[in-house]
Amino acid sequence: GKSTLLNILGLLDNPNSGEYWLDGEPVARLKEKERTRYRRGRIGFVFQSFNLIDELTVEENVDLQLRYMGVPAKERRHRAKHYPQQLSGGQQQRVAIARAVVGKPKLILADEPTGNLDSKSGLAVMELLAQLNAEGTTIVMVTHSQHDAQMASRIINLFDGQVVDNNNIL
Repeated sequence: GKSTLLNILGLLDNPNSGEYWLDGEPVARLKEKERTRYRRGRIGFVFQSFNLIDELTVEENVDLQLRYMGVPAKERRHRAKHYPQQLSGGQQQRVAIARAVVGKPKLILADEPTGNLDSKSGLAVMELLAQLNAEGTTIVMVTHSQHDAQMASRIINLFDGQVVDNNNIL
């Protein structure tokens, strides 16, 4: 259920029924090419397993998103020469978040963003997501962690693909 939800929200899949409006536009029935165009620069993805490309350096992993968005080479900035396997899990997740936010998306979809991290690295990632949210980015996070969920302004509980509880915390 959670992967399906994120895939639909991220325009990776189309829903079987119903309507989905994103940023004031109906997007449920867009064709693949239109979904790709719509995602570009509007939606960032943060995955539990980081989904970094091992053969690319940190800068190339982030740069890949900028290339995908059509940002000219002279506008892209480079900093890190390490490869993902040379980084800790927390560092890899921060690179994944950097890749997700480099295009300044309005929406970030985070799938268990602290699931593979120790508590200190997990807290750093959650603080970064909270900061992005405070700056105006919508964060949709799927988590089993009650601790991480408590940092959210709204919690929607799902069970077997159905909403069972919808709480506004603030």
